Amino acid sequence: MGHDHTHDHAPSHSKAFAVSLVLNTGFVVVEVVYGLIAGSMALVADAAHNLGDVLGLALAWGATRLARIEPSSHRTYGWRKSTILAALLNALLIMVAVGGVAWEAVQRLGSPTEINGWTVTTVASIGVAINTFSAALFFAGRKRDANIRGAFLHLAADAAVSVGVVLAGLLVLATGWHWVDPAMSLAISVVILVGTWSLLRDSINMLMDAVPTHLDLAEVQDCLENTDGVVEAHDLHIWAMSTSETALTAHLRLDEGADGGEVLSSVRQTILSRFDISHSTIQTEPHGLEAPCAQAAEGQV
Repeated sequence: MGHDHTHDHAPSHSKAFAVSLVLNTGFVVVEVVYGLIAGSMALVADAAHNLGDVLGLALAWGATRLARIEPSSHRTYGWRKSTILAALLNALLIMVAVGGVAWEAVQRLGSPTEINGWTVTTVASIGVAINTFSAALFFAGRKRDANIRGAFLHLAADAAVSVGVVLAGLLVLATGWHWVDPAMSLAISVVILVGTWSLLRDSINMLMDAVPTHLDLAEVQDCLENTDGVVEAHDLHIWAMSTSETALTAHLRLDEGADGGEVLSSVRQTILSRFDISHSTIQTEPHGLEAPCAQAAEGQV
């Protein structure tokens, strides 16, 4: 039996979360005040969206802190799954916030109100700068950590909304078409919902212990079975321990004369370097067992 895991967990991004929370909280206040002054539904709706994102960032930050708590006799994996829960809640929060924006935009389309285009454009431009900068802080970690991806999507969505509000303000100034303000909010809401779907899907899959999307079970099995000394790999399971760590368990039937220790060492190094699977538990079965492994049957768990 072999077991291996590394302690090189993903960075917490604590500074990125702290900076983003301070900037976005301050901007929410600015948007509410000037949105009411300018009479812009787009600005007020964006402020509500940003407030939801501030809560989402706080949730994601809290989860990364919980994930670093050491395992205990009661929670043998610690609080790593909290990052997956945070990613799921962030996806739901984005959808709820954008849904509220879209609903209000539909109401405004029926009865457009006059807005101050210059105020809207200026404030929204500040929002583009703040949210683009904040999103950039999470850009590098977004691919392999769904919790960080949730934070990135929140901020990227805010930047997109702010760009839309800038365009709406400029169009109002150029044409006097005040209906552009809610129409732009509605169009951007649809784009954000489409972009958030993958985060929601991946979070649910991770909670259900599905194979992470960046891995292919058949490819991993082929890799194991092509290792020198291995005849067959079965009872293979791969799942997400957190949004940045992957675990694997497997049974390996060895060839006659194979050295179990060497095989385990080779397999662990291969799956870590090739698939970035940091936590593996592997059981070896010597050649010529009188009875087949009970876990070798197809579909057996």
